[in-house]
Amino acid sequence: MNVTVEKTSNVEGKIIVNVVEADYADKVKKELRNIGQKHPLPGFRAGHVPMDQLKKRFGRQVKSDVLNDEVYRAVIEYIRENKLHVLGEPMPVEKKEVNLEDKDYTFEYFIGLAPELGLTVDTNDKLPYYEIEVSKEMMDEQDNSLRERFGAQVPGEEVDAKAVVKGALMQLNDDHTVNENDGAIQVINGILAPFTFTDDEQKALFLGKKVNDKVVFNPFKATNGNAVELASMLNIDREIAADIHSDFEMAISEIIVVKQAEHNQEFYDNVFGKDKVKTEEEYEKALREMIAGGLVGNSQAWFEHDYQDYFVKKYDNMELPVEFLKKWLVASNEELTAENIDEEFAKMLPSIKWEMVKGALQQALDVKVEEKDVLDHAKAIAYRQFAQYGITNMDEATITDTARRILADKNYGPRIAEQVADIKLSQAIMNAITVEKKTVTLDEFKKMVGAA
Repeated sequence: MNVTVEKTSNVEGKIIVNVVEADYADKVKKELRNIGQKHPLPGFRAGHVPMDQLKKRFGRQVKSDVLNDEVYRAVIEYIRENKLHVLGEPMPVEKKEVNLEDKDYTFEYFIGLAPELGLTVDTNDKLPYYEIEVSKEMMDEQDNSLRERFGAQVPGEEVDAKAVVKGALMQLNDDHTVNENDGAIQVINGILAPFTFTDDEQKALFLGKKVNDKVVFNPFKATNGNAVELASMLNIDREIAADIHSDFEMAISEIIVVKQAEHNQEFYDNVFGKDKVKTEEEYEKALREMIAGGLVGNSQAWFEHDYQDYFVKKYDNMELPVEFLKKWLVASNEELTAENIDEEFAKMLPSIKWEMVKGALQQALDVKVEEKDVLDHAKAIAYRQFAQYGITNMDEATITDTARRILADKNYGPRIAEQVADIKLSQAIMNAITVEKKTVTLDEFKKMVGAA
């Protein structure tokens, strides 16, 4: 089998495959024999069907299938061995039926080629990197959040913004008298968390209330009609919950509030792990680093936005196989047609150009992703998942096992590998270019991003 490439332009070409009988004859016979073994014909026993009968019945289809399979495999192998950077997939120049009498064949495939950008990355390329300042307000807010998370639930004197309320719930009539009819809803040991209500007016009805106070509220409004939440709140079947629009009266018998944790060794250990922080000074430093670490993602995402925009504009005059790409996209996407491809392609063009630049950047900077890189990233994800539940000292074996299960997900795993590649590319760009670091407040950063 002879495979050659014929370039019709800098970014388009044809792969030509010349096939002779020796390239496929044995495979065709083998497939026909397999059919004879599995599909007996009238008048013949399985495995004893003459070859001429098999050729007569199945020859055209088998020969066509074998040829198409072998030729396409040869095309893909040629692309791989010759390191052709093709866009999309090879497309047959024409679809034609195989003539059973022919012995030699020629197949042609259109290909689109990635443009040669001549891309360079060095210190002459200058980009800003915005570091977000950790303010006192951020420190106070994070400290309060951590102290609440690791605090204790204790009896309270009045309902605050995070309180849980216990007491009896009584369904009311339209005139706000207690409904004493058969089937009226009464919950003797009701438990409410007003801070979870979706309606702010219903939340406000409870604020400042004390034990023995009574509150009239509307559960339907409080839950925005969510049948599951209503059923749980009123101890009724979910099927009827969404039809309950009445007001209810709650007689408060107990108020549970969160007592914030004190700054002590137990608190430090809960937040940062055993004996990693021992003093108030170390706590403030670790807290600042925690917040700064959480802000890095924002800075990094904006840096990625900046360098994508910068390099795409720098190489915006790239030559693309536009007509090939349009035909391939129409052939491979049901939503795209000859009528709408021009409009849709215009929308895709920026991302197509970025993919071209991204590939050139990865090659120029020798960005490679190793298995360990992907596993380490998945372990970081696993650690954050445990931390969300207040578990910050999970053992290494469990973290690793969780990471491997995350990577085993056929949808999530490939995305993580892509994320790692993007992270490594960002780091490689930062190391190669001139980065001008600038410190901004969170408000300044939001304003800058919002204006983009």
